[in-house]
Formats: sequence, C-alpha cells, structure tokens
Amino acid sequence: MVIETDRLILREYTLEDFEALFEIMSDPETMQHYPAPFDKDRTMGWITWNLENYEKYGFGLWAVVLKETGEFIGDCGITIQNIDGEMLPEIGYHIHKKYWRRGFAKEAAQAARDWVFENTQYDTIYSYMKYTNVGSYSTAMANGMKKVKEYPDPKNTISYAYAITREEWKRIRGRNV
Repeated sequence: MVIETDRLILREYTLEDFEALFEIMSDPETMQHYPAPFDKDRTMGWITWNLENYEKYGFGLWAVVLKETGEFIGDCGITIQNIDGEMLPEIGYHIHKKYWRRGFAKEAAQAARDWVFENTQYDTIYSYMKYTNVGSYSTAMANGMKKVKEYPDPKNTISYAYAITREEWKRIRGRNV
C-alpha cells in the first residue's frame, strides 16, 4: 500500500524504520501530550502493532516519507481507537518536530482521510487528542473535521474528538464519490 501526495509518500512501516521513528517518539517535546516519551521497547511495539493492524484491518499508521529526499519524517494513518468507550476509526499523526508548521501533517491526514472514504465502508472518521494538543486539533480542523465530543479520559485528563462524515467529505471534495 502506497499513497502519494504532492510532497509525501505514505507507505507501510518496515522494521528498518525503527531508528527514525525512535528519534521522533523518544523526544519529550514531540511526545508532550502523551503520558511519556517512548523507550526503545515501546517504539518497536508501535511498529509491530501497526504491522499487525495491516494484517487485521488492511490499514494502520503508515510511514510518512518526503518524496524529494526519501527521508522518514513521521507517521499518519488509520487505527481503531477507544474514543469515549467506542472502538472507532481514527486518523492519527506524528511528524518530526523539525518539520512542524509546514503542512505535512495536514497533507498526510487529508490523504489518509481520502483513503478511508475511498477504500472502506466507514461513514465517519475521527481524530482524538489530549485537550492541550493544539497542533493536533488544528490539523483535524484543517482536515475538515469538527469537534464532536469532549470527555474525561484517564489517559489524557480530557480528550477532544473531532470527526468528518462521508457526506461532509463529499462536499469538501466537490464530487459524488
């Protein structure tokens, strides 16, 4: 599975992505909205979890690579997440902090959103995040999502859930998909 955008390639993880992913996931600033940065075991578990998701669901978080250089800069894709007690399809993303504020998360998330509506039967796709994660909910809004829920979450204190429906996506895309 490969998705191409103007500047990015989204592809399935491989074990060779470990070092580049660990640089991102072990960084305290990048992981400030998580309970803690990831250690090596948790990072390897992240890759393994996504490899299992590809087998189980046909999707997961995908490696985000710059088209121009081939550099791994993060991940973005779809996972099934517990959002206020419901297991729902969720677009998640992590971009290396040296590439923040350049629109890469938005570009990758839009590609993942389009992939969901073009390749699955889901009628709504979500993104959820800790209430303090302005970058994440800004990306969700740039992806056409609206805040649909705010709820207490033991992991995040308070989580926000954003969503977009297939019908809203069709209007954004301007076509009858």
